[in-house]
Amino acid sequence: MDVFSNLATGFSVAVSFQNLAFCLIGCLLGTLIGVLPGIGPIATIAMLLPVTFGLDPLAALIMLAGIYYGAQYGGSTTAILVNLPGETSSVITCLDGYQMAKRGRAGAALTIAALGSFFAGCVGTIAIAMFAPVLAGFAEKFRSPEYFSLMLFGLVAAVVLAHGSVIKAVAMVLLGLLVGLVGTDTQAGVTRFTFGVSELYDGIDFVPLAMGLFGIAEMMTNLDRKFEDRSQTQKIGSLWPTREEVKLAVPAALRGTILGSLLGILPGGGAVLASFSSYTLEKKVSRSRAMFGKGAVEGVAGPEAANNAGAQTSFIPLLTLGIPSTPVMAIMVGAMMIQGIAPGTALITERPTLFWGMIASMWIGNLMLVVINLPLIGLWVSLLRVPYRMLFPCIVILCCVGAYAISSSPFLVMMMAGFAVLGYTFGKLGCEGAPFLLGFVLGPLMEENLRRSMVLSFGSPMIFFERPISLVLLLMSAALVLMIVLPSFRRTREVAFQE
Repeated sequence: MDVFSNLATGFSVAVSFQNLAFCLIGCLLGTLIGVLPGIGPIATIAMLLPVTFGLDPLAALIMLAGIYYGAQYGGSTTAILVNLPGETSSVITCLDGYQMAKRGRAGAALTIAALGSFFAGCVGTIAIAMFAPVLAGFAEKFRSPEYFSLMLFGLVAAVVLAHGSVIKAVAMVLLGLLVGLVGTDTQAGVTRFTFGVSELYDGIDFVPLAMGLFGIAEMMTNLDRKFEDRSQTQKIGSLWPTREEVKLAVPAALRGTILGSLLGILPGGGAVLASFSSYTLEKKVSRSRAMFGKGAVEGVAGPEAANNAGAQTSFIPLLTLGIPSTPVMAIMVGAMMIQGIAPGTALITERPTLFWGMIASMWIGNLMLVVINLPLIGLWVSLLRVPYRMLFPCIVILCCVGAYAISSSPFLVMMMAGFAVLGYTFGKLGCEGAPFLLGFVLGPLMEENLRRSMVLSFGSPMIFFERPISLVLLLMSAALVLMIVLPSFRRTREVAFQE
């Protein structure tokens, strides 16, 4: 009963005019950047962080969350109609969605994708409402040794699930940890890695780092690419799927929802891993495997449900433990800190209206997305004709204004430009920015909990092995490291990412 009363409280807050307006803005922006290739929710949320400074904390978080799960909807539209994924998690939808469109079933594919996403989003929100308070209660047993071990496990898992070379992923995590330590040591009072630059005494500012590393760097990388002619779209036709398509889509959407909900909670999981894993699962369980890649309905329903469920449940470790499981969640941590909110167990007890209001807004946002997606398909597709070279200057100006507005300091604009060059270089070297960002966010927290644990144990590292929860987390981290070392697992991992 507590869950229902808490949800009632959340809905009473979420249905205010201001929060509904920002939920709609977030959903519209999310759909837009999902449709437009090469931008993505990470870059968009990073660029909009300065905009949230003057907003109410709940309204700001509702808008940013709407951008994230809204992008999962928008990405499927262009994947199905023009074989061009607007979002990374929609890449897999191109395989069968576009083939359905070529057979004259574009409308059915869009409806299946939208309704599957809506169902999965609702289930993911229910999972947050049901399990987040339970997990938060469990997290109350955590002390500094457990938090250090949990963060270590999260970084190791991020390395395992990162694309490409494991060595590069480890290097990115370590580099992120080092950059996170720049500034003044709060315990000793000495500066570290500042090189005498007074603007760095308070550390690297999160907003210019995120905007440069994911916003402008992504734009620079996309300018190198040659986008296909996007003027030829498939005819949409009837929006109603046939009875046979419904019979195939419903079980696939259910499986995708369950799989996506579980993978979204894991560190390094989220929507991308969920959609690819769902497609692999559907291909294995389907009786008509030969249809995959030629217009299989399950190849659309499963991944689309999985990526939305994964997007929703990735909020669970953020809201309950304060641990970001994906790069988007790491940026959400930055947004919360800007608003003076500490994510974690205290969020549910000390700010229940914010926690439950955000959950209730996800239900409302998913309903909005179904309503605005299907009727506005023509509008979204027409936006694809806007040349990317015209979008780029607008985005750069927005980023520069946002960085300068933080403290009216040109230094932050230069810092953002420096991280943009760094992010572009990472891309050229085949290094992902996600492990770097997770290392940057978790580095200071890991150091704080490590030093606090060593003080409590009078310098003995055995404190991490004497506490059961900490020991289990360390053993799980060691198991993941062992899996990376094993040649058979390494080959399987490389094959999985190639597929």
